[in-house]
Amino acid sequence: MASGFYKVPTAVNEPVRSYAPDSPERRELLETYQKMYGEKVDIPFYIGGKEYRTGNTVDIHPPHDHQHCVGQYHKAEREHIELAVEKALEARSKWAATPWEHRAAIFLKAADLLAGPFRYRMNAATMIAQSKNVFQAEIDAACELIDFLRFNVSFMTEIYSNQPQSAPGMWNRMEYRALEGFVYAVTPFNFTAIAGNLPASPAMMGNVLIWKPARSQVYSAQVIMELFKAAGLPDGVINLVTGDSATITEVLLDSPDFAGVHFTGSTPVFNSFWETIGKNIDRYKTYPRIVGETGGKDFIWAHPSAHPQEVATAISRGAFEYQGQKCSAASRAYLPKSLWSTIRAAVEKDLQSFKMGSPEDTANFINAVIDKRAYTKLSGYIEQARKDDDADIIIGGTCDDRTGYFIEPTVIVTTNPKYETMCTELFGPVITVYVYEDNDWEQVLDLIDNTSEFALTGAIFSGDRYVIETATNKLENAAGNFYINDKPTGAVVGQQPFGGARASGTNDKAGSVWNLLRWTSNRTIKETFVPPTDYRYPFLGK
Repeated sequence: MASGFYKVPTAVNEPVRSYAPDSPERRELLETYQKMYGEKVDIPFYIGGKEYRTGNTVDIHPPHDHQHCVGQYHKAEREHIELAVEKALEARSKWAATPWEHRAAIFLKAADLLAGPFRYRMNAATMIAQSKNVFQAEIDAACELIDFLRFNVSFMTEIYSNQPQSAPGMWNRMEYRALEGFVYAVTPFNFTAIAGNLPASPAMMGNVLIWKPARSQVYSAQVIMELFKAAGLPDGVINLVTGDSATITEVLLDSPDFAGVHFTGSTPVFNSFWETIGKNIDRYKTYPRIVGETGGKDFIWAHPSAHPQEVATAISRGAFEYQGQKCSAASRAYLPKSLWSTIRAAVEKDLQSFKMGSPEDTANFINAVIDKRAYTKLSGYIEQARKDDDADIIIGGTCDDRTGYFIEPTVIVTTNPKYETMCTELFGPVITVYVYEDNDWEQVLDLIDNTSEFALTGAIFSGDRYVIETATNKLENAAGNFYINDKPTGAVVGQQPFGGARASGTNDKAGSVWNLLRWTSNRTIKETFVPPTDYRYPFLGK
């Protein structure tokens, strides 16, 4: 067999298409959207490369038009989950032994397919079932997933090239093995790129996966599976199962071959996984890898030296893009009294210009929240704020679910820095503002650090470098992704590795070498060329 030290193509971030009026990409995407919107898909689940349809189905309704049905997906039963474990383990021996360059080639091909023939279908599926506008779909479903695939190949080669030193007479090597068993990937609705990356990154390192997507993301998950199949991913490497979450999790976490979980979702669910894994620890063949990115209560803080228009734009974009349903979305802001009236006027002007409706109309900046449950939760917090003496809705607050789950971008001002919406994760287009006295800026930093259990993202604004240094130090543990004079959203693969600590997860930084390292099990190999033949050391001599 021929061998070589292979150099992979240099990873560069996928250019984001503008979808400007009359552009060919805008025309082609909207044509794809309209075609898919008029179809009804019948989505199976995938085990060992085979499609399974049980007849036990769930309808798929666009959040912005919940009376319309674009298809259905089939729910797996317990025996299917058990079969998925069996088929994943069957696939493991051959996949784990596949040379790394062939694994790399599959995912590099997937990236190129997504950049080309799969691009508009992936974006349209995300727009339809996850209610993302054209730009939000492009930066997520196309560009970020392409970036994950390409950059992870580079990170993989960086890991494999990291080798120990060898003393004279010996050769030390480090082997990077797949985990012994299968990995369980649990993915959220809000980012198609995350849904693709969480199973793909362990698979790239030679692991086999059982993937459970969020019920509201199954449409684009189906396109991801078609993409991987078109790229040549062998059967059984990634098995997609849909159905009752509790049953799927119970079967998988009970298996002796469970080797790890790659999770993005809520903190309580992740905590329950960790608890179950702890209770089951004696039954596993190996200690499972537990990797998770969970909740956030992300902040914007401005110093009196900040530029008010920059702060306002960070709020308008950071709190309300994709209806505030990003893990990194700003949901609490701490603003100085001297700048407040200027910032407020600018934010109000922005929000009055927002258009809200279906993603099919590219003029709409705001679309629907994901489902009825989210709508009910968010509208409840807004209604409570209307009643509370220490809170005031100053912008927005209108909710309407007659056609879709539409919640107007909302700004709440509170006189209580520990008001509920300053502390509780909402995951929607609502931001709460606390206005502080200018001289109290340093104490407010302590307040930010101590208010929330989460530590995902945060942003500070100041024109004073000494203040920036102070804030950066004081908020060292308050955010895994920390932004200076920028909004707290929009991390780019290869530029800002993403992840938080505290109750926001294990901070293993998706899209980085640190994440991929979690999906390997190292083996050190020492080979001695001329072994000794006498046990005696020199110190034993007289």
